[in-house]
Amino acid sequence: MPDTALLIVDMQCGVVAAEPAAVRLEQVLGSLKLAIAKARERSFPVIFVQHEEAGLERDSAAWQLHPALPATATDHFIYKRHGDSFCDTPLAALLENLGVSKLWLGGCATDFCVDSTLRNAVSLGFQVTVIADAHTTLSAFALSGEQVIDHFNAVWDATNATPQPLLVQPAAAL
Repeated sequence: MPDTALLIVDMQCGVVAAEPAAVRLEQVLGSLKLAIAKARERSFPVIFVQHEEAGLERDSAAWQLHPALPATATDHFIYKRHGDSFCDTPLAALLENLGVSKLWLGGCATDFCVDSTLRNAVSLGFQVTVIADAHTTLSAFALSGEQVIDHFNAVWDATNATPQPLLVQPAAAL
């Protein structure tokens, strides 16, 4: 059984394709499609996480995954109400049942849901590879979305723990 799964967080129409759209969206979608193809070639589970809240009600148009992402009936789907994909969800149990100890991670939003999911995954003992070109966010606060993505990639890449629990790689290097 493979020990790695691809985890894609909150790539929903109402999150990434609304106005304003998430930054680098076309590049991120292309990188996620490449990661999905590579995961499926290796028989890695593909897990989509979908956020639910006011405006993102389950089964609404806004809640749906972006249509560019090729989800299949054999994929796994996790629904969440908090930024962290592990908080009050069956994600940890699913990964345990699948025998997964390593994650490839991408999605939205870099500075919120992706980061909190990543931090909890590492705390739970998973080795995480952030797909550097497969996560996005919105421009907000004092930084542009591009600056946020670049900053978080640099911060995550600077992790120097041994053994390395966190790697940052582009989709082409997976």
